[in-house]
Amino acid sequence: MSTTLPDTVPATAVGPSAEEFADRMLAAVLAATEVLAAYLGDRLGWYRSLVADGPATVAELADRTSTHPRYVREWLEQQAVAGILLMEEGEDGVPASRRFTLPAGAAEVLTDERSLAYLGPLPRLFAATGRVMPELLDAYRHGGGVSWEQLGADAREAQADLNRPWFDQLPDAFAGVPQLQSVLSKPGTRIADVGMGAGWSSIALAREYPGLQVDGFDIDEPSIQLARENAERAGVADRVRFHNADADGLAAHGPFDAAFAFECIHDMPRPVDVLAAMRRAVHPGGAVIVMDEAVGETLVAPGGDVERLMYGYSLFCCLPDGLSHSPSVGTGTVMRPGVLRDYARAAGFDDIEILPIEDFGFFRFYSLVS
Repeated sequence: MSTTLPDTVPATAVGPSAEEFADRMLAAVLAATEVLAAYLGDRLGWYRSLVADGPATVAELADRTSTHPRYVREWLEQQAVAGILLMEEGEDGVPASRRFTLPAGAAEVLTDERSLAYLGPLPRLFAATGRVMPELLDAYRHGGGVSWEQLGADAREAQADLNRPWFDQLPDAFAGVPQLQSVLSKPGTRIADVGMGAGWSSIALAREYPGLQVDGFDIDEPSIQLARENAERAGVADRVRFHNADADGLAAHGPFDAAFAFECIHDMPRPVDVLAAMRRAVHPGGAVIVMDEAVGETLVAPGGDVERLMYGYSLFCCLPDGLSHSPSVGTGTVMRPGVLRDYARAAGFDDIEILPIEDFGFFRFYSLVS
């Protein structure tokens, strides 16, 4: 039997051979193994100890972190074999005297909470899905979803920690947008931060603009408590307040000079209602700004790394969370500009405009125009 494809079939439809795809799957398994091992290193404090206290033997790292030496040894060896840690043989050649070092580049990515290269929390986000895989399978079969509350602290804190370095850059980003800079710089300005999570966006803006009053809104009580603690530690709690309120409760705290939704509209089961509430909550002519994922205008297959990552988030976190509420439009992480435009028009806006803020991670900024 011939395996030659007809001339009408595009070459791209042939796909890889079995051997090529097996290589791809093996590489993916190796990468997944490293992600889960990084979760151990993050949660057990091993990476941070290697940064704060320096290179260590198995016994030293186990002692520093109050963890079991046999597990420490296996993890250190795996990290060295994977090329993440550097391993130096002891002078006497005894395995117990080997010392392990976390190089500076890896240390920044895995432990520096203020670096734009910080990805240490990312393994937490995907590790959290392992606990709820039976629930995810059930949702995929029958509908419904899995909420952020079910995903738990690992997912909640990972999302907040991943976004924090970028939220710290919001004032710099807005400095290049005169209409926003003038509003935020005016003493007595009040803004709403919708879906503020752990509060880092509110805190960053309040810290930069001393005359700014910020009201943050979320419906996840653990996130609200975390945001309040973060604001206290940052010294801005006198100008930043956080509320447990959905779209219906937003207007009760207004009116505002501007309303922002940072990296959250795609998660919301009723985004049109939220955008409409933001429109009503601001003064006439007040700015309504959405920051969301910088995905492409249309679906292209195969796609680039950004799209692949966003679909990963969507499969395991954002879409199941959105569908855990009813009713829900089920947006998912991959909210393309045309989808947001449709939502904005349904909420009473005339259109959306993309703000001239570039090179801001995986994000794009939209101004919703009335």
